[in-house]
Amino acid sequence: MFGRAPPTVQVNSGSEPREVLPAAVRLPLERLDAVLFDLDVVLRDVAPDATPSPDTVELVERLRDLGLSTAVVVTHQRCREALRAGGLEELFTAVVDADDTRQPKRACPEPATLLLAAGTLGVHPARAAVVDATKAGVLAARAAGFGLVIGLDRDGGATAELSRHGADLVLTSLRAAAIDEDAARHRWWQTSRTTEASVGHAGWLLDYAGVDPDGEGIREALCTVGNGYLATRGAAPEADTGPGHYPGTYAAGVFNRLCTRVHGHVHEDESLVNLPNWLVLRWGVDQDRWVSPDGPVISEYRQSLDLRAGVLHRRYRYVDGDGRATTVVSTTLVSMAAPHLAAIQTTFVAENWSGTLHVCSALDGQVTNRQVAGYAPLAGRHLQPAGQGPDDPVGLWLRVRTSQSGIDVAFAARTRVLVPDAQADVQRQVDMTTGRPAETFTVPVCEGQPVRVEKTVACYTSRDRAVTEPATAARQAVARAASFDDLLTTHVHAWRRLWERSHVELRADGGTPALALNLHTYHLLTATSPNLVDLDAGVGARGLHGEGYRGHVFWDEVFVHRVLVLHLPEVSRALLLYRWRRLDAARIAAAAVGRPGAMFPWQSGSDGREETPTELFNTRSDQWMPDHSALQRHVGLAIAYSVWQYYQSTSDLDFLRTYGAELMVEIARFFADLAEEDPGTGRYGITGVMGPDEFHDGYPDADTPGLANNAYTNVMTVWLLHRVLEVVDLLGCHDGGNPADALSVATEELGRWRDITTRMYVPFHGRQIISQFDGYADLAEFDLPGYTARYGNIGRLDLILAAEGDSPNRYQIGKQADVLMLLYLLSAEELRDLLAGLGYRWPRQALRRTVEYYVERISHGSTLCRVVYAWVQARTDRAASWRFFTEALSADISDTQGGTTREGIHLGAMAGTLDLAERGYLGLETRHDALWLNPRLPQEMVSLHTLLTYRSHQLHLTVTRHDLTLAASPCNARPVTVRVAGHPPTTISSGQTITVPVK
Repeated sequence: MFGRAPPTVQVNSGSEPREVLPAAVRLPLERLDAVLFDLDVVLRDVAPDATPSPDTVELVERLRDLGLSTAVVVTHQRCREALRAGGLEELFTAVVDADDTRQPKRACPEPATLLLAAGTLGVHPARAAVVDATKAGVLAARAAGFGLVIGLDRDGGATAELSRHGADLVLTSLRAAAIDEDAARHRWWQTSRTTEASVGHAGWLLDYAGVDPDGEGIREALCTVGNGYLATRGAAPEADTGPGHYPGTYAAGVFNRLCTRVHGHVHEDESLVNLPNWLVLRWGVDQDRWVSPDGPVISEYRQSLDLRAGVLHRRYRYVDGDGRATTVVSTTLVSMAAPHLAAIQTTFVAENWSGTLHVCSALDGQVTNRQVAGYAPLAGRHLQPAGQGPDDPVGLWLRVRTSQSGIDVAFAARTRVLVPDAQADVQRQVDMTTGRPAETFTVPVCEGQPVRVEKTVACYTSRDRAVTEPATAARQAVARAASFDDLLTTHVHAWRRLWERSHVELRADGGTPALALNLHTYHLLTATSPNLVDLDAGVGARGLHGEGYRGHVFWDEVFVHRVLVLHLPEVSRALLLYRWRRLDAARIAAAAVGRPGAMFPWQSGSDGREETPTELFNTRSDQWMPDHSALQRHVGLAIAYSVWQYYQSTSDLDFLRTYGAELMVEIARFFADLAEEDPGTGRYGITGVMGPDEFHDGYPDADTPGLANNAYTNVMTVWLLHRVLEVVDLLGCHDGGNPADALSVATEELGRWRDITTRMYVPFHGRQIISQFDGYADLAEFDLPGYTARYGNIGRLDLILAAEGDSPNRYQIGKQADVLMLLYLLSAEELRDLLAGLGYRWPRQALRRTVEYYVERISHGSTLCRVVYAWVQARTDRAASWRFFTEALSADISDTQGGTTREGIHLGAMAGTLDLAERGYLGLETRHDALWLNPRLPQEMVSLHTLLTYRSHQLHLTVTRHDLTLAASPCNARPVTVRVAGHPPTTISSGQTITVPVK
């Protein structure tokens, strides 16, 4: 569709023009942090006795009272003096002088001046509005990428010109700018003082400046936009897949299986599928000479992810060989409000030329899975074309089908070119290349008049509910879709609601880690928003952000659940149902190894079978090597743990009765059967497994893989059996009858489980240090300093040693926390009680010795490791804990794993940092039908505030170095028990507030 702004139009929404109405025009305050005013809007002239404009003064005062920053832009000293004479200088947060940009003096501001003003206020241009009365001013604001451009036409004669040069709306008086008080109240991130709020904006913006081809893959992963159903990496729309760029799009649960002949046998792999690239939006001044997002001709490049709004902004300036300069500004979103929709809006400003602009919009279904170097020898083409076509007057659609799983995936696109000249003749040419339908627009442009292109797409798959056919659904959805501006508004509202439920506000001395914490929350929501609730999908270790680990579901989800149950419990429930639906597959897997119960896979995909490969490609030696990680049976223990955490946090007895108890019982049955009694010691032991530490999959020179009596597995088995016995009693109390019969648990089986809870073997060595497994202390010490000096990053020490003909099985060295995971999942009190029930006395001093022992023997090969190490030292060495915490926060931002972030963020570690801030430093637990709190803030931490969802209550929790405050929102839920360390147990009810000193 081609849109034009006729001269009579006074308001332009950014997509479709409309006439101004007598009613006031609403300002979208939920999308704004600041408003910039040109001096001509503030003063009628610059004489010493100049009269202020009352409507401007009134608006500035109202914005200031609501917490927004304001600035006025002046072009020379005489303007500042006029402001001072009128008593207006103190009215604004900042007065910005155009001279500060070192640009040639002009009567109207340049983009650089406005960008300086936004920088002075500490806000991103996309989150600021500009009010200007000149066409040069609105053009500068549009070229600078401001989120809202308001033209002021007090005399009524410049409306058409202001619209043509980029004004989103034109007003004859600023009194027509309506302040939405409800939107103002929803500025939940804003502090009460404007100056303080401005400082905090940096914590919500992941900002990159300049072109960096080598770092583009990391940027794309970290700038992913998504909604739990669909996610798209933050790649440039102009980019092709190559060494630097990888514009991947992924939908939750869309897997496909491929086979490759390797080493004379068939290698079968299931992967999360890279879906058609809907981003494609190329442009050029000369036809068939498309602009590349890289290279020296690109300048002023800035890429910014707005975490609050869930949108990605890009701006750059391109100068071709003939000196023609074009500014490009784009905004990309994947709608959180309408999960099947995504959109990109791009504005082109021809700075010094007039002529023809060529824009190509396409749907690229020729993509493959080719991101991970280690998978290079394996097949990667998952999609087959299954239909495509154009839609009139504009639009394209594409349907593809996965080659093995037979999932139909359809995208439909609507591309609108919005031109300022009503007489412009925009031409459209359609290309139906198989698997890549495209449409190219030829657009006449005039110097200084912005052209805006809106591309809206819809995505449906045959896995979706209430859909007769995906392509039909996608075409209908995109035809009904609102304008980009309206999509953005509903999208921002949806993100606001999620942030209100999920934000963890941590304040610290010497600079707060706000950006990293907010980024981690953002990516958690991108992968696990409530849009996931109606899907049959798990949460992959890399989210929906890349192809690392093939999109498989691991035990990392235990870190995710611990956060979700306290903020978005409905999502936690949905993810647990993904496991429950694959319970039969787990039963089949257990039966295949001669065991009862359920054996869940280490890597899970579409149907719950084991997806862990039997060998992996060592990129250091260019050789394939065995992979025994499927022996990590403890994934089942993590699932059962998450079920119990969900129940304790929600008291959802219906879920426990219908789904959770069955999961826990079947997992318990499997692990109880693994436990075999040793007649010589009278204790039970478990053999042939791996613990969480993946460096140890067997004993040195052993013929078969597997370890004996991994302490983590043994202890968590005991914990699980205690909980299952508790579940049987709990359901008996609530339902009557014999729940053991309903769960098909025999009396003899219950008796054996009770026996195991008192006689499980746990290995120790030295001074009551828990051994990782039998014989761990007999292994050789490892030269950790020497290898670190030789290789730098030794996270994948297993690959390094294998390339040297050695193995970590020979050494006391770990990839990640193993024994110490017990202290992450269980409190020290719980762990001591479990060991005491087994007849082991484990004093506090032994806990400290155990922690110190393993802290010295770790390579930190997993991003999860620093989270756990920060946790276990939170009570014993708070300085070390804070150091590990800040290192964990930087894992993906700084790509500390040496190139893995480009393959997708590490979602478990991101969730783990949030869990550490909340549960770890606040001593927060949900057990024995109570909320437990025992705060021990690190010295650097000033306060933490969050909103917890606990047993249907919304609890605002604020902890400082001195006090703890818990405030319950009004609701109909029953009172809940709260246990704060050092204080008697109490209850909190609807609308009640509790404040106690921290002891």
